[in-house]
Amino acid sequence: MTAHATPTPMSSHRAAPLKGVAEVPGDKSISHRALIFGALTVGETRITGLLEGQDVLDTAAAMRAFGAGVERLGPGVWTVQGVGVGGFGEPEDVIDCGNSGTGVRLIMGAMATTPISAVFTGDASLRSRPMARITDPISLFGAQAWGRDGGRLPMLVRGARQPVPVRYELPVASAQVKSAVLLAGLNAPGQTVVIEKEATRDHTERMLVGFGAQVVTEVTDAGRIITLTGQPELAPQDVAVPRDPSSAAFPVCAALIVEGSEITVPGVSRNPTRNGLFTTLLEMGADISFENERAEGGEPVADLRVRFSDLKGVEVPPERAASMIDEYPILAVVAANAQGATAMRGIGELRVKESDRIAAMARGLEACGVTVEETEDSLTVHGNGPGTVPGGGLCQTHLDHRIAMAFLCLGMAAKSPVRIDDGGPIDTSFPVFEPLMAGLGARIVRVNR
Repeated sequence: MTAHATPTPMSSHRAAPLKGVAEVPGDKSISHRALIFGALTVGETRITGLLEGQDVLDTAAAMRAFGAGVERLGPGVWTVQGVGVGGFGEPEDVIDCGNSGTGVRLIMGAMATTPISAVFTGDASLRSRPMARITDPISLFGAQAWGRDGGRLPMLVRGARQPVPVRYELPVASAQVKSAVLLAGLNAPGQTVVIEKEATRDHTERMLVGFGAQVVTEVTDAGRIITLTGQPELAPQDVAVPRDPSSAAFPVCAALIVEGSEITVPGVSRNPTRNGLFTTLLEMGADISFENERAEGGEPVADLRVRFSDLKGVEVPPERAASMIDEYPILAVVAANAQGATAMRGIGELRVKESDRIAAMARGLEACGVTVEETEDSLTVHGNGPGTVPGGGLCQTHLDHRIAMAFLCLGMAAKSPVRIDDGGPIDTSFPVFEPLMAGLGARIVRVNR
């Protein structure tokens, strides 16, 4: 059971060719950051194209709790009246971040150098996820945190009274950790430095510069060195949120595996730190073209034209993981419909996402007749070509929106319907998934209990 609803079992049936235009929602990563950065400005930030999934709505509620004025003017159109860097007030109640690891970790960073206290919690999935990867670096600024055994939510965080700048090398490739440290550095004097060995999504750096912060990134033999000058006065902005490539992945991949399909997905972010899935799909032989390439909201975007393709298995290199970490579940579904083995290596980070995504995908694919091999940090899927997946299985989603959507896409190309135990978590990131896919020709049915 999620924190927001009772379970919603669903089944997905073999589809006729998918056709049409898939208007996917705004980018979730940028939506979270637009609300948080807007709250740290002095003045009014206007956001268009905001993703109105539950994860982002929980972040909006959190910004209100810290004292910012957050208002919805219409579909996807929001304003944020900021309180300035270091201006957060102490919340009167617990901050519930629902299912969102991005939301809770970025907000912890944003408050870590302000002398206030806040208690954070979330749904069952979020309460099971490790937070030490955030609380360890923010403690270097002078913040303190007390949580459950294993550094898990609920957790009390007390911000630093006299923060100091830090130099921090990321132990794992994580845009969430990097962003939390940079956000904490905003209210610390001097320069905060983050070193990442592998490049992760760079929305935080791009957007901080857009809001007026001084951020310098150097690429060296040791990795990317990001230097932030603390205590700026951030200026409010008009933020146009591009469409989310992680959400676009689902209709794109469904079209690739459902015979006869051809769809267009307009205005998708082509940020190079988010491009790993498309690179991999092209290597597999996918018929994807990128049209009308342009810039929106400081991000490169393009319209995607996607056609059904005969795909082959490939080796996905470990160094690509950071640029497609959220897309491995749907890639595993594509791999099940490709010819040969697809090996995904260096993906141990998937075991501490909303669920253990390696185990969840392995068990669900096996339930649908697909052969897989699993190690601690890899998943290999053996495919027999398009339309060969037997299907017929019941897949456990473990409160994970991407696992749920991936298996629903699998059912669209399988011989027998694929069932999932709970589609409710899909609302956290892609609330229009069902009607959007139905509009393309998919058949997803809510199962009566």
